[in-house]
Order: sequence, then structure tokens, then C-alpha cells
Amino acid sequence: MAVTQESVFIKLDDHQTLHLRRIANQKPSGPVVLLIHGAVENGKIFYTHSNKGLAPFLAEHGYCCYVADLRGRGESKPAICKQARYGQTEAIVEDIPAFIEKIEQLESKKPDFLVAHSWGGVLLNSVFARFPELINDIKACAYFGSKRSLFNNHPKKLFQANLIWYFMAPILAKKHGYLPAKRLKWGSDDETQKSHYQSMQWAKKNPWIDSDDGFDYAKTLANLTLPPTLHIAAVKDKALAQPIDIQKFIDESGTGVQKMQIYGRRFGHKVDYDHINMLTHPQARQEQFMDVLNWFEATRAN
Repeated sequence: MAVTQESVFIKLDDHQTLHLRRIANQKPSGPVVLLIHGAVENGKIFYTHSNKGLAPFLAEHGYCCYVADLRGRGESKPAICKQARYGQTEAIVEDIPAFIEKIEQLESKKPDFLVAHSWGGVLLNSVFARFPELINDIKACAYFGSKRSLFNNHPKKLFQANLIWYFMAPILAKKHGYLPAKRLKWGSDDETQKSHYQSMQWAKKNPWIDSDDGFDYAKTLANLTLPPTLHIAAVKDKALAQPIDIQKFIDESGTGVQKMQIYGRRFGHKVDYDHINMLTHPQARQEQFMDVLNWFEATRAN
């Protein structure tokens, strides 16, 4: 059965509309997956309209995928501009819960599985801290290159994080009223000044505490058992998610099964993957995509 795609829109308030891309090969649907992108990104990291990417791959295997565009990104409207005042707190307490609620309306159940790229994993674990009742609904997670704080000191990290993200980005965000990352070719989408500031603080190894209301994510997660999570690392991801960075994120994300796998030639793979092509390289279908599928299938069998 052919994989089909359709857009679902959520009216968040009088000014904001969120976008979900439903990608599936059957109705009624199989297991449901929600996919969340990272910073300076949108949902297109997980799919193309010609059915390439992780979401169409899972759909081919009977999964019903919902790819999210966080507020102002991708096909969520309006696009980020200097008037945008929201940040990652709103993504955690409003956007992602709205995606889950909409999926439950459409599929008569909450998502069975969660997938994230990069900062999306931090947002999802923050959602678990705020809404621990969700944990029982989620069978497993798969996070691609997700870390909270950067502990590595590779030269590429010093350039991309210390120089660009910590020094240049705040100046440009203040100048423009938002971070025009797409125009600067720093990413596929823009960031609000608030979302950049909040993510920058956490990446700098500051406590995992919300700058809006003081909610302590780390303290809350320490007492929670999260769903089994597969963490995917890439050998050429030198700046943004080295194994040391991912392990630190694992260590502060509560108890429960968390497994890290590194993808590259020296680990028996065909490609030395990086932070982006771990999700976009054609070979990923036979390597990490298949491992994610097997990870999900194993939890379904239990």
C-alpha cells in the first residue's frame, strides 16, 4: 500500500496555527509516532514530499507518523518574526501537548512512540517532566543526536557553539528581533530571540531549570522512569552531540533503559554520519532507521 501524506492544522489561539504532517500507508493506522525537530529546524528533517526520510520509512512498515512543526517553523503560521515572543517554554507546555491532543483526537489514542532530532529530545524529556502521566502511554523513544549541555571541546564545537551560538547569535537576534538562521544558512528555519536565549543557557551547562517559572526539570526527572530510549550518535557529529554530550543527557534523564549506539565505518556501518545526514543519507534506511524500527518492534513484542 502506498505511503500517503496530508497536512493537519491546529488552531492554537487567535494568532498561531500549528502544523502536523501525517504520513502513513493505511487507515485505520498502525502504531502512532510523533516526531519532533530540533533548533533552527523544522519537520522536514524527517521527510520529503517524495517520501524519503525516517517518517516515510516507518510508514512503509505500518506506522502512522505525525511530523510536527513547532510554532513559527515549517508550515506552522505565522512564521517567526521580530514580534514573536514565545520560546522553548511554550513549546514544552503548549505546542507539544497540543500535538499530542490532536493526535489523540484523530487516532483515538496518544502516540505510541516518540522520535526527536537534536534539541527535540531535550524538549520531549522536558515534557515528560512537566506531564509525567504521559510516560505510561509511550512505549519507546528514539533520539538522533540529542544532548542538553555541551561538554566536548572539539574545535568544531568551539566554533559552532562558543563563537556562533553563544557570541554571534545573541547579537544578531537582538539586532533583528529574532535569529534569522535560515537566511544566514545556519539551519533550515529561524528561532525567536527567547527560544535561542533559553536553549543557549541550557547548552552552556547551566542547571536544567525553566527561566520562565523556575520549574526544575532535572530534579523532577531524577525520580521518573522514562520510556526505553535509543540514542543515536554519529562519528562525524563533532560539535553538537558527541557521545560524552549524549551520555550526560542520559545521566540526567531519570531511570529506565537508555541505550546509545554510534554510527560510522569503524562501528561496521557504510557511512561516517554527521548531525544532519544521520537522518537524510540514503544509507540510513539500512542502518539507523532499521535499528529504530527494531527498537520499536521489540517494545511492541513485550
